[in-house]
This record gives sequence, C-alpha cells and structure tokens, in this order.
Amino acid sequence: MSTNDGGIRRAGSELLRAVAVMDRLRSPGGCPWDAEQTHASLAPYAVEEAHELAEAAESGQVDHLREELGDLLLQVLFHARIAAEAEDGFDIDDVATALVDKLIYRHPHVFTDDGERGLSAQEVTDQWEVLKAARQRRTSVLEGVPTSLPALARAQKVLSRIGKAGLEIEPDPAGPEDRIGARLLELVHEAQRQGVDAEAALRNRIRGLEEQVRRAEHVAKPDTATQTRTGTAEPRQQ
Repeated sequence: MSTNDGGIRRAGSELLRAVAVMDRLRSPGGCPWDAEQTHASLAPYAVEEAHELAEAAESGQVDHLREELGDLLLQVLFHARIAAEAEDGFDIDDVATALVDKLIYRHPHVFTDDGERGLSAQEVTDQWEVLKAARQRRTSVLEGVPTSLPALARAQKVLSRIGKAGLEIEPDPAGPEDRIGARLLELVHEAQRQGVDAEAALRNRIRGLEEQVRRAEHVAKPDTATQTRTGTAEPRQQ
C-alpha cells in the first residue's frame, strides 16, 4: 500500500491513528456527543452499520464497501474506548488479542504442526463446530443466536442449529398468523437445503423490485420540456 508521498505504509498504521482519534473524541475537551455515549446507546448503530455493510458487499461497489467497513470499525473502536474507562474494563488491544487467540484456536490446520492439512472448506466448517462445542459448552443448540437478527436470518440460523443437532421439530400452526409463519419458515428451510441465504435472497429481490419502481416512475414522469415543444404544456396565465 503506497502513501501519498510515494512511501510504503505499514499495514495497520492507520488503525493506530484511528485509535488515537477515537481517544481524542472521547477525552475531556473532545466531542460532547461522543462523551455521552454508552454501550447501550451505541447498540442500534452497530446493527444499522452491519446491515449497511452487508448491502455494500452485495452491491459490488468498492468505494461504498470501504466506507461501510470504516463505519463498522468505528463501532468497534468506540465500544473498546468506553470499556477502557471502566475499572474492570478492557481496551482495543484486549479485543484484538481475544480475536487472534480465537482465530488460531479455530484454525489448527494452519497454525499448528499437528493440524491436518489439505482440508476442504466443508471439512473446515465441521472442524469449527467441534472446536466451538468443546470450548463454549453450550446447554442448548440455540445459545449464541442473537434475538436481534432479522427474522429470516434468525430463522435460517435456528434451522441450521436444529439440523446439526439432529433434532426433529414439527411446527404446529393454529391461527392465520401461525400458518403464514409456518409457510415462511418452510421457505427458509427450502433455502437452507439449497444453500441459499434467505435474508440475502429477499434483499436482492427487494432491490430488483425497487429498480422496477424507479423505472416505472421515470416512464410515468411527465417531460415538461417535450410538452412545451409540442404545445401540450399548461398555458401561461395572462
């Protein structure tokens, strides 16, 4: 990566500058709004930024993706800076250390001499599940599924956990709402079987619908310049 003056920028150097900027914003004499924020008050922004990042990734627009990654990184820096102010808190280095430790633990085929080489992507996924189960000791297959996930994404995650656990669950719809919910769940199950991300599929279809709406609006919008030339524009008041 080159710098503006033609030099070579060391990977991660700008991350240190981002940490320093966040520290300045949060410190006395910094930004009053930033100083008032808490983990709870920032939570909705993290959810929003994650959705915007997903949309940018699906759009294929590199500049948009870079911007949204920065916005999500801000949330990480912000939460770490707030946590560092507590007596029993942590800082951004603790966050990075935990991440590095997790990555190394979950990739023995890369970082350990006795790790099995040449695994397929599916075999790596299966290995992850075994390693996570050994460390996390979950009492339910549903532990770790965020309730704040969009309904389709949450449904797919729950169905995935159910399938991996080998459980047989039959929904028992009663009223109209339950029946519609069961049909939606069956569509998510179908997506799961076909390896399709149901949430992404619906987002993509909605974008297609929005494009159709904009095209229809463009066609329906009157062309004032053309109307004036053909004499169909409204007459000026005398």
